[in-house]
Amino acid sequence: MSASTTTPISTWSPLRQSLFRALWMASAVSTIGTWMHDVGAAWLMTSLSPSPFLVALMQAASSLPFFLLALPAGAIADVIDRRRMLLFTQGWMLLAAGLLGGLTVAGMVTPWMLLILTFALSVGSAVNMPVWQALIPELVVKEELPSAVTLNGIAINLSRSIGPAVAGIVIAAAGTGMVFLLNAASFVGVILVLYRWERVPQKSALPAERFIGAIQAGIRYARFAPLLQTVFIRTVAYILFGSALFALLPLLGRKELGLDALGYGLILGFWGIGGLAGAFILPKARQKTSIDRLVAGASVLMGAMMLILASVRNFYLVCGVMFLVGIASLTVMVSLSVSAQTAVPSWVRARALAIHMLVFQGCIALGSLLWGAIAQRTDISTALTAAAVGLIVCAIIVPRYRLQCVEKLDLSASLHWHQPARTIEPCPQDGPVLITLEYRIDPANGEEFTKAMQVLSKSRRRDGAIQWGLFQDLSEPSRFVETIVVESWAEHNRQFERVTKADRVIEERARAFHIGNEPPKVSQMIYAEGRDSRIPRQNC
Repeated sequence: MSASTTTPISTWSPLRQSLFRALWMASAVSTIGTWMHDVGAAWLMTSLSPSPFLVALMQAASSLPFFLLALPAGAIADVIDRRRMLLFTQGWMLLAAGLLGGLTVAGMVTPWMLLILTFALSVGSAVNMPVWQALIPELVVKEELPSAVTLNGIAINLSRSIGPAVAGIVIAAAGTGMVFLLNAASFVGVILVLYRWERVPQKSALPAERFIGAIQAGIRYARFAPLLQTVFIRTVAYILFGSALFALLPLLGRKELGLDALGYGLILGFWGIGGLAGAFILPKARQKTSIDRLVAGASVLMGAMMLILASVRNFYLVCGVMFLVGIASLTVMVSLSVSAQTAVPSWVRARALAIHMLVFQGCIALGSLLWGAIAQRTDISTALTAAAVGLIVCAIIVPRYRLQCVEKLDLSASLHWHQPARTIEPCPQDGPVLITLEYRIDPANGEEFTKAMQVLSKSRRRDGAIQWGLFQDLSEPSRFVETIVVESWAEHNRQFERVTKADRVIEERARAFHIGNEPPKVSQMIYAEGRDSRIPRQNC
C-alpha cells in the first residue's frame, strides 16, 4: 500500500488509552528532569574543567553504559516481567540523581566524580530504555505505533524546550545541585504509575529462556535479519556524524558564543521547539513521501545546519538554526525508532531494540570521543565542518538500504507448525535437537529451489537454529534433505511460537517446488549420548 493511500491516524490517538496517557505524562515530566540534568552536568563540567576532551567525555560517559548493558538488559526484559524491571531502573536513577545532587550542594564534586555519577545514572537509563521501548507495542495497536513513537518524540522535544530553560533559571537562582535534586524527584511520577499498573504477564507453557541463551538468541536474530540490519546501517550513517553537534554544543555555547547557563538553555529550547514543530509536520509528510526520502532529506538538512553552526557566531541566527536542527533530528530519530520496532516480532523485541540502542549509543560514544579529540587538536569549527560533510555524503550513499520494506512485514505469530507424532518425550533441557525435512524436487528446478531455501535459512536461524544445511541425495537426485540443529528441546518448542506470517510466506515459496504427493516428511531427533533409548523420558 502506498503512502498516498494510507488512512491517516491522528498523532494524538494513542492518548485515548488511559495507561499510555498516564505513562506518557509521567515520562514527559521525567524527561524534563533528564534534560535539566544534562544541561546542569555539561555546564558544571565546563566550570570544573575547560578541557574539550573532558567535556566531550561527559557525552561518552552518558553513552557507554548503553553500549555495555543494552543487550543484557534487553535479554532480561524478554524473559522477566517488564513492569518490575522498570520499577527497579527508575528507583536506581532516582538514587543516583539524588546522590549527585547532594554531593554537588555540599561542594564535594570533582570532574571525575561527576563523570562517575553521570555514568551510574546512565547505567539505569541503559537498562531502562530497551524495556520502555519494548513496552510501547503492548500499550497501543500496531496502526498507532508510529503515533505513539511520535508522541514520545513530542515529549522529548517538549522537555528539551522546557528543561534547559528551567535548568538555566535554577542554576542561576539556586545552583547546579538543585537541578540534580529536581531530576531525582522527577522519577517519582513514573514509579507511581508503574506501581499502580496491574500488568498481566504473557504466559507460556515453556520454561523461561536462560540469560546467556536469550542473549545468544538476540544476537543470532540480528545477524540473520537483513531488514533490521538496514535500520542499523541507517542509524550509524546518521549518528556517527550527527553526534559531533551533541558533543560540542556546550563548548560552542560557552566558549564561542560566550553564553551563560540561561543562554545555553535557550539554544537547547529552540532545538526542542523545532522538534515539536517536526512532530506536527512528520505525520503529514509520511502521507506524501516515503520514509527513506524523509530520513535522507532530514539528514541533509542536519548536515547543512551543522555547516552553518561551524561558521556563525550570532546568537539569534544560532537559535534559528537549532530550530531547524530540531525538525531534522526528530524526523530521523522517530523514523528510525518506528522502523526498529516494526522490524522484529514481539518475542525478541526488547533484545533487538537493545541492539539498536547499542548501535545508537555506541556511535554517540565513539563519535563524541572522535569529534572531541578533533576539536582538541584543531578547533570546534573544523570538527563540525568535517562531521557535516560526512553526514551529507552518507545521506546520499545509504538510501539504497530501504526502510520502506520494513513497514510491509507481518511479524505476528503464524502458529502453522504442528508437532509430529513421537513415542519419546524429551525433557526441556535435552539437546541438541536435529530436525530434518525431506523434499522431493524436480532436478530441473534444483537450482531455483536451492536459492529459495537459502532465503528460508535466514528465517530458520532467526527463530532458533544454531546450524542449518541443505543436502541432495547423490543416488536419488530428486531427494533433498533440510537439516536444522537447535540447542535444546525447549528452544525447538519455542520455534513453534516464533515463526511469523512473513516467515510462512518465505517457507511456502520454497515448498512450492515440492512435487511429492505428501507434505515434506519431518523428523525430530535428540542427541543420544548417555540416553537409554528403550525408556521413554517421563521425569525431568
